[in-house]
Amino acid sequence: MNNSDQNYVKWFRNAAPYINAHRGKTVVLMFGGEAVSHPNFANIIHDISLLRSLGVKLVVVHGARPQIEDRIKQRNLTENVVNNIRVTDSETLVAVTDAVGSLRLHIEALLSTGLVNSPMHGSQIRVSTGNFVIAKPMGVRNGLDYKYTGSVRRIDSDGINMQLDYGSIVLLSPMGYSPTGEVFNLALEDVATQTAIALKADKLIAFTEDKGLIDKSGELIRSCSVRTVKSLLDENDDHVRQLLLRSIIQSGENGVERCHCVSYQSDTALLQELFTRDGAGTLIAKDHHELTATATIDDVAGILELIQPLEEEGVLVKRSRELLEMEIDYFTVLKKEEVIIACAALYPYPEANTGELACVVIDPDYRKGNRGERIIKAIEANAKAQGLTSLFVLTTVSGHWFREQGFIESTLDMLPESKKKMYNFQRNSKVFIKEI
Repeated sequence: MNNSDQNYVKWFRNAAPYINAHRGKTVVLMFGGEAVSHPNFANIIHDISLLRSLGVKLVVVHGARPQIEDRIKQRNLTENVVNNIRVTDSETLVAVTDAVGSLRLHIEALLSTGLVNSPMHGSQIRVSTGNFVIAKPMGVRNGLDYKYTGSVRRIDSDGINMQLDYGSIVLLSPMGYSPTGEVFNLALEDVATQTAIALKADKLIAFTEDKGLIDKSGELIRSCSVRTVKSLLDENDDHVRQLLLRSIIQSGENGVERCHCVSYQSDTALLQELFTRDGAGTLIAKDHHELTATATIDDVAGILELIQPLEEEGVLVKRSRELLEMEIDYFTVLKKEEVIIACAALYPYPEANTGELACVVIDPDYRKGNRGERIIKAIEANAKAQGLTSLFVLTTVSGHWFREQGFIESTLDMLPESKKKMYNFQRNSKVFIKEI
């Protein structure tokens, strides 16, 4: 086997846990008309089909703003946009339905590709469209009638779930229907957000021109909370970008656990974001009422109370209050209403580009809800910020749990030299290592 084959096998093995984690999950994908017009869009479509073949339940929501603008110009109509909202009169509605209908057919055709030389040959992906979006008129605002411009009134989640259970990809357009038989022009972001909320989707993935969310210095934000997105909203005056940020915020505050932003210009971004450890864009996690923070001297008593039962059982090495006070800067804590419910420590070994994960403890009353995973993620982020490339942990009883978190059993020889000299052979702890 040559190096290329070995690298592929290694990548596939590393991706397997992520593939299993996404199977059966409901994911809403949203992209604007700009993405559809981009030369890379065919690659995105192939990856969407691939996700469906891997068992992901997919709802695809597309926009059509540039295409609508083109149709309005072709008809020599006057574009009427007030407060960044298009006023859709009867003539404009014809342009909207023309643009949206053509775009929907184009996307359906691409999703149906099954030629011998296509990436999804023989996959027979079903695409379902329909009147799943029930709309209402925006009405009169500040004396102005927005006519056929509307907003989402309700999503037919039962109908969509039925199609998802059949194995179909559900394709939604930025248009909705009223019980009175009228058609309304809707915002892509409104449809995608309300769909993700109604379906209790596991993820909302937004395709953007940039690599993901960008901070004030122009750098990509790899991961953040909804709280951080709110601060970006305050700093951004671009209307389309504001719509995207509001969509993420509303989704995160209404039950969608994870949102992602990836670039529609990259032919690897979607799969890289979902199936690799580092991703390609921005991951936004739903805010929790529990706060993860670096420990301070005021947290010493709470940490001691938390770790004492495990010290008495011999699971943890006993730490004196004096030692803990000296090492408090190494600790990260998870607090619920100012009470410490979990902790972990990171002892860096920069000479070996690694760090020791130690004293991982979760209060027995709070061992559900992925709190252990969350505090390890915080430790990993801290380690990366320090330029470390791996973590190791020594444990006598929790080896299986650490393996579930991505750690691989290793040997004493893999530890930094200074740590080897301190190894307690009486405890005979097993060594686990994780690349970060």
